[in-house]
Amino acid sequence: MFLLSDILTYMRRIIKTANQASVPDAVLIDYVNRFYINDVDARIQLFDIKKKYQFMTTPGVDQYNMPLYDIQIENQDSAPKNINMYPVYQGFLSPCYINGINCSLQTQKTQFFNIWPNIIQPMPSVAIGDGGATYTIQLPILPMVPPPNPPFNAIIRGHVDMQGIIATGQNIDPPAALDPTSFLPTFLTNIPVTSVDAKVFITSIGSDGTNILVTDSGQFLHGNQNYGLLMQPGKAPFGNLALPASPDPINQYSTTQNTINYLTGTINVTFPSNIPPGNNINVSCFFFQSGLPRAMLFYNNTLTLRSVPATQYLVELDGYLTPAAFLNSADAIPFGYMSEYIARGAARKILADTGDKEQFGSIMDPSSNEAMFREQEILVWKRSQRQWTATRTQTIYSQGLDQGQMGNSYNNGGTI
Repeated sequence: MFLLSDILTYMRRIIKTANQASVPDAVLIDYVNRFYINDVDARIQLFDIKKKYQFMTTPGVDQYNMPLYDIQIENQDSAPKNINMYPVYQGFLSPCYINGINCSLQTQKTQFFNIWPNIIQPMPSVAIGDGGATYTIQLPILPMVPPPNPPFNAIIRGHVDMQGIIATGQNIDPPAALDPTSFLPTFLTNIPVTSVDAKVFITSIGSDGTNILVTDSGQFLHGNQNYGLLMQPGKAPFGNLALPASPDPINQYSTTQNTINYLTGTINVTFPSNIPPGNNINVSCFFFQSGLPRAMLFYNNTLTLRSVPATQYLVELDGYLTPAAFLNSADAIPFGYMSEYIARGAARKILADTGDKEQFGSIMDPSSNEAMFREQEILVWKRSQRQWTATRTQTIYSQGLDQGQMGNSYNNGGTI
């Protein structure tokens, strides 16, 4: 009982298809997954899928994407079909804690950045053009050697959002790739321009008076994520380009060519065109002092922390889980009480696709699948509502937590 095979049997009764001759199990499983993954979380928010999401911060990294499911293979025993990456959670909500301390969670950029502004640090004339395209630049705001421990001061890093990670086809966040033939760092050109949030801007003026612009890409050096890969920004959708190789054969195969070290401020760059002699090379970036984060912004499926983490901190917050796919008929149903709801919901999609209005039925007909589907949805939803109402909503007159208590003492009648 409560196996996917039971749901498939019930679906066959609803759509009046007794065996696999006309509708194979693989087709039914596909409809079950489409309903379970895409529809359930949008139609009803269940107490059973409200989970705690937690992760450890990385020193110097301020943005973290919502996690993604790995690619899943549906119907491994028959005709396999990939279910591509999709978000593990539908979204996040309060309360949220960083190292056990309650902090604010914002969803409006204006409110967040009014308190934590991204102030650009301009650095004019960090280098002078010599007629060539390849330069090593040392930013004056950071030391030339990396700190032995997590950074107290560093440069905010470029970021690739969740849609950009999906576009790579690899569930690696942040993206870091190697050329499979040379095993040298390679630049991923399949990340959409709209998914890249650059944070370092290297500029100069060409011989024709036009801007020469290089930025960081949100991609990182394989094996060392303190090095960000630089790029030539381009037009949407996929116009961002890798920078040219250095004409110096030794430098060309250096693993740190066309990178910025976010901890030391060292930039090795080959511009897309030569910099005329005497022309300034300028850099703009976001410089920060790290610490214990006290606020969080959830926007574009990305969590942004301020202050930027100085070390590893535990982040915990609530989220509604997006269900994983069912892969074969022997899979167990996580919540057995949803079995008929899933069966009727998936059958509803089949009947809609085949145009079988008679079997689809009307909500006004108590014996139709549509009426029974709505009834099951109410019953599933009611289970969550009973749980939500188990806790009384506190008022200024009720004795909730901290009511009538003093300071940090949690003992009734306690004193400081």
